[in-house]
Amino acid sequence: MTTEQLITQIRTKKSFLCIGLDVDLNKIPEHLLQTEDPIFEFNKAIIDATHDLCVSYKPNTAFYEAYGIKGWQSLEKTINYINEKYPEIFTIADAKRGDIGNTSSMYARAFFNDLDFDSVTVAPYMGKDSVEPFLAFEDKHTIMLALTSNEGAFDFQMQNDPETSGGKELYKVVLETSKSWKNAHNLMYVVGATKAEYFTEIRKIVPDSFLLVPGVGAQGGSLAEVCKYGMNQNVGLLINSSRGIIYASNGMDFAKKAREEALKLQQEMDEILG
Repeated sequence: MTTEQLITQIRTKKSFLCIGLDVDLNKIPEHLLQTEDPIFEFNKAIIDATHDLCVSYKPNTAFYEAYGIKGWQSLEKTINYINEKYPEIFTIADAKRGDIGNTSSMYARAFFNDLDFDSVTVAPYMGKDSVEPFLAFEDKHTIMLALTSNEGAFDFQMQNDPETSGGKELYKVVLETSKSWKNAHNLMYVVGATKAEYFTEIRKIVPDSFLLVPGVGAQGGSLAEVCKYGMNQNVGLLINSSRGIIYASNGMDFAKKAREEALKLQQEMDEILG
């Protein structure tokens, strides 16, 4: 999917909502546990109930890998279902991969060629040669961790050593450096909603890039604040909500309740877009 196609979908749906499909068998409705593939049946119901309200789905691969080969098969069925029935949806493999060049190439092939995701999240700690293999795929997007929403983000990302970074926080150095990599136009970045005050500085470095923003909802991030400081002329934001939507109910009405929560966010986004 091209960036232009994603922008068109945002304008058409008046939404920049991304729904995280982080499926925990201990949290889904009990009646689904009797089905042949509970994870897929849960995802399918959520997708059918919300596809017109969001522009993206983001399965976190850990929630599938935890169940071994059956979990991976559920992930494959989920991405195939989205691509076949709702091909306009932007898909994100939240895998946070990143390794030496030849290994990254294999990771990229797995998610882009085999599973046909539109994008994958990548950890940049190992530098350019661990990220560029992902960037080599045309009309695919690499979403690089920049400033995350977890407590431990301050362990490294906010470090500021005048001798090595010129007085800039490490996350800013990462953003600036990544712009020089081959096919950097295929980059997007993860920026946590719980750090909304940093969006102004981030936009000075990457004014035109899309930002994947977790942390709205269950983690307490403010949609209004993120949009105030992080939105650009093409919106440039994918706001992710996972638990707040998919686990709105654990009863027979789980898909209906998920839609209601997604609709609340979509309506707020519609108002922001004007």
